[in-house]
Amino acid sequence: MTSLLERTISSIRPLDAEAMATARARQARLTKPPGSLGRLEDISVQMAGITGQARPVIREKAVIACAGDHGVVAQGVSAYPQEVTPQMVLNFLRGGAAINVLARHVGARVVVVDAGVASDLAPQAGLVIRKVDYGTSDMTQGPAMSRDQAVRSVEAGIGILEDEMAHGLSIVATGDMGIGNTTPSSAIVAVITGLPVAEVTGHGTGISDTQLAHKVAIIEKALAVNRPDSGDALDVLSKVGGFEIGAIAGVILGAAAHAIPVVIDGFISTAGALIAAGLAPASRSYMIAAHTSVEIGHGAALAHLGLRPCLDFDLRLGEGTGAALAVGLIEAACKILDEMATFESAGISDKA
Repeated sequence: MTSLLERTISSIRPLDAEAMATARARQARLTKPPGSLGRLEDISVQMAGITGQARPVIREKAVIACAGDHGVVAQGVSAYPQEVTPQMVLNFLRGGAAINVLARHVGARVVVVDAGVASDLAPQAGLVIRKVDYGTSDMTQGPAMSRDQAVRSVEAGIGILEDEMAHGLSIVATGDMGIGNTTPSSAIVAVITGLPVAEVTGHGTGISDTQLAHKVAIIEKALAVNRPDSGDALDVLSKVGGFEIGAIAGVILGAAAHAIPVVIDGFISTAGALIAAGLAPASRSYMIAAHTSVEIGHGAALAHLGLRPCLDFDLRLGEGTGAALAVGLIEAACKILDEMATFESAGISDKA
């Protein structure tokens, strides 16, 4: 019997070429000079290809924010203690975080996932508990998780995506929460892009330059200890990843398998996207990059994926904040394609 992960990967298909061609043809007939709405036009055509609808309409929106803790925090790589992870998860659930504000702004529901928080969270509305373990192991001492746990984290994300489809899902945005998670994300980006650790590692939540040098050394030690295989995404995830990063990869794969556009948030979400693309290269076509964050490795990760971000707002919060903002732009792109008059319907000449 094939696993959920294998079935999901095998279900990912190329974008619908016919729907894209029809969308392009309609764009050429809208009452504007060809190409004058720039990337809004490109996004609408991509959305047509993803959904198989020549005039896609976004109705139900969700931000899936995956949370997890990291054993490497014991090495002093973060400005905040690990206790902040469950505290912020509770803030999400109470509706008080930045992601809640921005999700409300664009009409999206927020789903919070405990993929590996290092404490127990009480069951409550809006919380999905898919805990693989109570945080990862310290990756400077050996693998962050077992390969089986890596698979389970990815499959947790797939399952959550499929569960959310029952509530209606036209578009999904990824989000994260986990103290210390820029450290495994930098490790993943370094391994998969082949770039030096120092070129893809930033200040995270606001560490000093001295702490940054220490963080780089910690990541380099983890890579030396574990020697992750850049050609094996599950090996990379298990050696230097995080449970929430694996779950984000699963959300992306699940979305691609079910022809749902997935908006990739910041640095941590993009590390998850690298894992997803490593497992299923075809999933890249279903991704829309929300923004470029100030984390120095984010641009390199997006370039490796061949994704061009919608925004550059100097964001570095995570949570899905940039993705929520981009959902509004993507919806605008679809509305232009669907609602704007054509030269024919408006009785306007399109000839010089």
